Amino acid sequence: MLWAGRKLTARLTSPRCIPGARRLISRPSHLDIFGVRYPTDATTNVTPAILAKLPLRLHTVPAHPLNTLRSLIESHFPDFSHLSSLSPLVTPYKNFDELSFPKDHPGRAVTDSYYINKDLMLRTHTSAHEVEVFREGKDRFLLTADVYRRDEIDHSHYPVFHQMEGARIFGADAAGLREVKGDNERLKGELAMLNIVIEDVPHVSLTNPVQRTHDIEYAEAVALNLKLSLNTLILGLFGGVAGTSRENPLRVRWIEAYFPFTSPSFEVEVFFQGKWLEILGCGVVQQATLDVAEVPNKIGWAFGLGLERIAMILYSIPDIRLFWSTDPRFLSQFKDGKITTFKPYSKFPSCFKDVSFWSPKDKALHENDFCDLVRDVAGDIVEDVKKIDEFVHPKTGRTSTCFRINYRSMDRSLSNDEVNAIQAQVVARLKDQLGVEIR
Repeated sequence: MLWAGRKLTARLTSPRCIPGARRLISRPSHLDIFGVRYPTDATTNVTPAILAKLPLRLHTVPAHPLNTLRSLIESHFPDFSHLSSLSPLVTPYKNFDELSFPKDHPGRAVTDSYYINKDLMLRTHTSAHEVEVFREGKDRFLLTADVYRRDEIDHSHYPVFHQMEGARIFGADAAGLREVKGDNERLKGELAMLNIVIEDVPHVSLTNPVQRTHDIEYAEAVALNLKLSLNTLILGLFGGVAGTSRENPLRVRWIEAYFPFTSPSFEVEVFFQGKWLEILGCGVVQQATLDVAEVPNKIGWAFGLGLERIAMILYSIPDIRLFWSTDPRFLSQFKDGKITTFKPYSKFPSCFKDVSFWSPKDKALHENDFCDLVRDVAGDIVEDVKKIDEFVHPKTGRTSTCFRINYRSMDRSLSNDEVNAIQAQVVARLKDQLGVEIR
């Protein structure tokens, strides 16, 4: 389902309490999202703070670093379809099962993902749309979107971030193999003239195997096509910023990896500013995914990258929260199509607050539950949250936990009274929503 520019509302409708559920305060019976009403149930865990992000779509905002990065990558693949407006609402089947995720994969848990209800969730990755796009007949595409995961709070993690999915498939026949090999020769010729040094691993190995239904010669050719395509992309993104030359070429290395939806699979790192940095994951698409997409006579590759991760490196942006800033001192530093170094406009003081509590006797409290609650109360004025103590009482068996919250605004100084008021709201919500006993 395509969507763009529609107002999001999420309000309480017929509030009710759920006996025995972790959320002890009222929750709405329905959520209104993009003008559609969805029923909630015991699985519902999406918060108002997260719902408020759905219509923002930073990857389409003119001059925003994420939009510029998206455009630069799209310009590297001009003959690919460029997609950026698919709805973030997907079924768990679409998000996990279509991509061969195991039934016990931790990403399915309510502690890791946001659910509207048991049958609908916020996508956790752009791969959730891979099957539908293949089914539409597209054999090469780039898909950019906002994705949602419950996560810790620090300078590099945020519950909403932006991914780009790239994929290309070929006919699984002699003509397709000739196409792949011809493209490989072209890309090899281009790379030979560029300032790049590549540390490679075998395209297929015992520890990174070819799929049972794939011809090994074809699988190796597709894996090589993937590597060649991404090596040129990485040089295009990092080469200018890194100041590469014949004497100082860009260094890229490939590492064997595991992903449920590809085999063989790889991670790619680039040596930048004196250290190796992970850039993306990729591999040869699982044949089961193509079968579900009703293109069984195809073979191909896919990659996924986080726009924030790369933008933080290229623009020297130190805190992921800044991407959501509306402060002109941030936004005015960037122009469409140009990568510039971010200049910090201030570093405001921190204000630390600790909270200690006993968890409910009959329920485990996940750290993501605590972080989600803090985000919902305090928003982006929290820089990080750290668990500084935990122990189990030897007699009662109850767990005591202490978290330290670092309040630091990116835009202004916070008064101690202001932070105390917010901390009081956090404590109240902990008791009412998660059923803890404050120590």
